[in-house]
Amino acid sequence: MPSPFPGMNPYLENPNLWSEVHSRLIVAVANAIVPQLSQNYRVAIEKRTYFNVSMELVGIPDVTVISRHFNSIGTQPTTTQHSSSTSVLTRVEPTLVKLPMPSTIKEGYLEIREGFNGKVITVIEIISPTNKRSGLGRDEYEKKRNAVLHHQTNLVEIDLLRGGKQMPLLEVKTRDDYRILVCRGEELPQGRLYAFSIRQPIPIFPIPLKAGEIQPEVNLQELLNEIYDQARFDLAIDYLLEPVPPLKLKDREWANVILQEQRRR
Repeated sequence: MPSPFPGMNPYLENPNLWSEVHSRLIVAVANAIVPQLSQNYRVAIEKRTYFNVSMELVGIPDVTVISRHFNSIGTQPTTTQHSSSTSVLTRVEPTLVKLPMPSTIKEGYLEIREGFNGKVITVIEIISPTNKRSGLGRDEYEKKRNAVLHHQTNLVEIDLLRGGKQMPLLEVKTRDDYRILVCRGEELPQGRLYAFSIRQPIPIFPIPLKAGEIQPEVNLQELLNEIYDQARFDLAIDYLLEPVPPLKLKDREWANVILQEQRRR
C-alpha cells in the first residue's frame, strides 16, 4: 500500500526505520541525478565514519538491589530480640549498571565530481539524528559543513527530521517541520531555503552545478513514495500508534483524520 501522507511520512522518522530510509534515499537521489548530468560529471556515494560514545545510559541500573543487614553469623536479622553484645554487619551487594559503549557511526552523503580531475562541485547531505543532537555527530557534521562553505562548494542539505536542533541559519527565527537548503558557492553567504510542514508535499528543488549550467531537479516526494513501496514499509509501520517523535496536537488531529479516511486506523 502507498504512503498515506501527501508529504513526508512522519513514521519514517522513527529511529528503527530511519537508517534504512537514509540509505535507500541516498542511492535514489544519486540515481535520479545521474541521467540529468553531462558526461563530465559523476555522482559518488561517500561515507563519513566516526566513533560515538552515548552517555545516555551511564549509571542507569537494570536492577536495584537494596543492602541487607546481616548479624555476626551471616543470617538476616529477625524480629527476635538480640542482646546488645551482638554485632550487626552491613553487606553491600552489587548494582548492575550500563557502561557508555563506543559505536561506529557511518553516514552516507553524495558528491558530484568532475570526472577528469575529481574536483567536488556539489555536496548533497541528508541529515541524520546524530547530526541534530549535541555531541560528536553534530560536531563532525558542522566541521564538514563549514569546510564546504569555506571552499565555496555548492551544498544541498536535506532535513526530513522534526526532532533535534536544526542546522544554524542567520535571520531565520521560525522552526519548520522540514527543510531543504540549496546553496550555490558563488552566492554565499546567501542560500535558498525550502521550508515546509508535514501537511505539504515535499518541494522539487534544483541541484546547483557550475554557474551557467543547467541544474538537475530532484523530486524527493516521488523518490520517497517509491522507496516506501519498494521497501514495503507499510508492513513495518503500525499506524494505530503515534509516530516517533510525536506530532504537535493540531497535526496529530490532522494525521488521525488522514489515517482514518484511508482505513489505516
